[in-house]
Amino acid sequence: MTRYANIPKPIRSGLVVVDPDRGTPQRVIVLQFNPDTLERSIAPQSAGDSSDGGAGGTGNGDRNEALRLKGPAEETWKFTAEIDATDQLEIAAPDGIHPQLATLEMLVQPTTAQLRAASRLSQKGTIEISPIEMPLTLFTWGSKRVMPVRLTELSVNESAFDVNLNPIRASLSIGMKILTVSDLPAGHRGADLYMAHLAQKERLAAAARGGSLGALGLPGADVLSGRD
Repeated sequence: MTRYANIPKPIRSGLVVVDPDRGTPQRVIVLQFNPDTLERSIAPQSAGDSSDGGAGGTGNGDRNEALRLKGPAEETWKFTAEIDATDQLEIAAPDGIHPQLATLEMLVQPTTAQLRAASRLSQKGTIEISPIEMPLTLFTWGSKRVMPVRLTELSVNESAFDVNLNPIRASLSIGMKILTVSDLPAGHRGADLYMAHLAQKERLAAAARGGSLGALGLPGADVLSGRD
């Protein structure tokens, strides 16, 4: 027994492709290494544009809409994932990391079957062909962050190859947009999963310790009344 036997095994982040009708996982993609950093951008969907109009500090938005929101904030995530076959020498990899790369790339590609089906409809003279719908994808970062996403960026930097030119090491820049109830139709499983994600965020916010006005240098609640 080693000295470190009791150290808990770290949870991995990853992606889960889900059947939106049945809710069953179709594919689980576990990232080999957890990213060192996450870049998150959260933009509120404001009902009115209250930006400064310039002269005199006059805004050009509707004053009645300044504090109103049209829907959930638009949130994007960006991180760098690493794949390295040399870190898993006990696993046979005759194709290098081609399979792992292809799995991620298929999250932003239609299948050959879908493309052939669309081509057949076109040949039959179908005037309007619906865009190909991709499966529901979830991004997981621990149990407190499970959310429906759409990949918006996938940039691959392959940095090492075997003798057959199979890539064996690569870094991937992955960008994602969190899908909300504003993006998905009512009753869609992804919309329900977003609501569960938002409810988790509300529970975490409720658990945060509140500060005091004194810590802000404010003498009391009267200073917030706006009265002289």
